[in-house]
Amino acid sequence: MRVLVLHGPNLNLLGRREPHVYGSSTLPEIDRRIREHARRHGVRVECRQSNLEGQLIDWLQAAEREGFDGVVFNPGAFTHYSIALRDAVAAIGPPVVEVHLSNIHAREPWRHQSVIAGVARGQVLGFGPVSYLLGLDALVAGAGEPRRERRVALGAPRAVRARRGPARR
Repeated sequence: MRVLVLHGPNLNLLGRREPHVYGSSTLPEIDRRIREHARRHGVRVECRQSNLEGQLIDWLQAAEREGFDGVVFNPGAFTHYSIALRDAVAAIGPPVVEVHLSNIHAREPWRHQSVIAGVARGQVLGFGPVSYLLGLDALVAGAGEPRRERRVALGAPRAVRARRGPARR
């Protein structure tokens, strides 16, 4: 199995940027842990980081062509508003597990929404660097499973429909 690990914007600053939120591990240290964990499970990984939305989209779109069986993806701040990244995740064949170092639901209200989550295979967050390892484990555990249908709508469509008309009893 071959997995692509993508780190989004500002993750190159890990270890210096808000260590009380993101911890003291640097990105090279996290990448080393990911590679060691993957090697123990017989998985080959390639880790990449970009601050550029378009570069992340290009890597996602090329993942299958480059022979990756899955993607572990920390979209960083793009999580909350990048419809372009969401559409790229929805469009590709390999499953994507969204990961975050911090628990986005325990932070500022504007961080609670992920536009990526609805089209990802799953989401792991709040475990610091271990979030990446758990995301990798999830891809390995799901290897060989048929591709699941991905939701195409953002948010919770049933809740939206329920608000449009009178409550049914």
